[in-house]
Amino acid sequence: MEPIMSQIWSRVFQRLHRTSVLPRRSHSGCAEHVAVPASTNSRHTRPPLLVSRLYQPSNLRDVGQDSRSQGEMTCKSQRLMLQAGLIHPSNPGCYYYLPPTVRSMEKLMRIIDQEMQGIGGQKLDMPSLCSAELWKTSERWDLMGKELLRLKDRHGVDYCLAPTHEEAVTTLIAHQTTLSYKQFPLLLYQITRKFRDEPKPKFGLLRGREFYMKDMYSFDVSEEAAYQTYEAVCHAYTRLFARLGLRCVQVQADTGNIGGKLSHEFQLPADIGEDRILVCGNCSFSANVETMSSDRSDCPQCKTGTLVESKGIEVGHTFYLGKKYSDLFNATFSNAQNKLSVAEMGCFGLGVTRILAAAIEVMSTEEEIRWPGLLAPYQVCVLPPKKGSKVDKAAVLAEDLVHTLEETLPGLRGEVVLDDRTQMTIGKRLKNASILGYPYVIVVGQRALEETPRFEVICQQTGETMFLSQDGLLDFLGKVETV
Repeated sequence: MEPIMSQIWSRVFQRLHRTSVLPRRSHSGCAEHVAVPASTNSRHTRPPLLVSRLYQPSNLRDVGQDSRSQGEMTCKSQRLMLQAGLIHPSNPGCYYYLPPTVRSMEKLMRIIDQEMQGIGGQKLDMPSLCSAELWKTSERWDLMGKELLRLKDRHGVDYCLAPTHEEAVTTLIAHQTTLSYKQFPLLLYQITRKFRDEPKPKFGLLRGREFYMKDMYSFDVSEEAAYQTYEAVCHAYTRLFARLGLRCVQVQADTGNIGGKLSHEFQLPADIGEDRILVCGNCSFSANVETMSSDRSDCPQCKTGTLVESKGIEVGHTFYLGKKYSDLFNATFSNAQNKLSVAEMGCFGLGVTRILAAAIEVMSTEEEIRWPGLLAPYQVCVLPPKKGSKVDKAAVLAEDLVHTLEETLPGLRGEVVLDDRTQMTIGKRLKNASILGYPYVIVVGQRALEETPRFEVICQQTGETMFLSQDGLLDFLGKVETV
């Protein structure tokens, strides 16, 4: 066996020596790189992303019929995400996030980073496993009830899997004994997994036991400064939802078990929503019904407008906490008079996975996913002709087009996929692409073989179809915004 293995490894090393760029030591002791002649056929480009190689175990058949037959799956986004291979169930209220969903989440996180850092936010990461002592100090260990996921370590010490981090971040600040007022406002945020023991998880990613959230915590020198920070974060949330093309309503809300002096929810109006919101048709007033008397219909702000009730999905929540936690944990700083002062706090949450699901819920049809343009897993899907068809020779043009798009338009690098399943008809692949929600689908067919090649471009959001030359296509897709 040993002589055989020796021969095998000898051939392997010989092949590596012929085909690789191997470092060689010079007399000076530094590594030199020996250039290996490139093949004359090399394109010097990475291979295209192929639909057949993407891990997206979808079941796209009879979507409309499935929606009627699955009694418990009453949520459109849950059904579409399962059938499209975006999520896969694990435990009740817990899901695998499959590669396309992770791509969308990462894009959303980049947008959140841009907005939070644009107002001075600094990103950190805090432990999900939190000491019960912190939660007992704030009295939320009992107040949270059964929704708090609790556990004991091998020494019998109590912990929880944090649904939020007010106690943890305030303790962190309290340990920093040299903070100066000149360092404020201090805005610390993270994007991480959260845990909540929901009594009845439902609606897929809209109400789960494990989910991703962005939570930011602010520390200010005064109540006035804390209100200014509060407004800045609310404006950043408004900008974020506007960038996503989502109509979001900022409503007055109850502070709940987090506490504080002021609270707002950011709600996406939707029939599936579990919150009831009241919106004035005459002015900017809006509120969760929890903050109003149940029978009130007149607007408390303008006095003349009528409050109209609708349902909403909560995708963000902001709180002005005051000194509730900073007093408890002694989070202080040195003020302008060089005396210790207790910080004013705020906390601000965004449901990352909930935003994804809610966007699909409000933007999609019953049978086809529609993404916010910035969050689509891939921006462009190119469809070559069916193998063996009369226009089969246009297939090479499809692959060339993918390379051209990525090389010419930097914003589309990694955003273009080639549907290489050419054993399927164009119509079948076009239907699949429509269900999965690629913002732009390009069909390479008969017109691509004309003297002036034309490509069929389908815009999923608008339903518009265009026939563009390559230059026209590059000009059109060059305007697509990506993150």
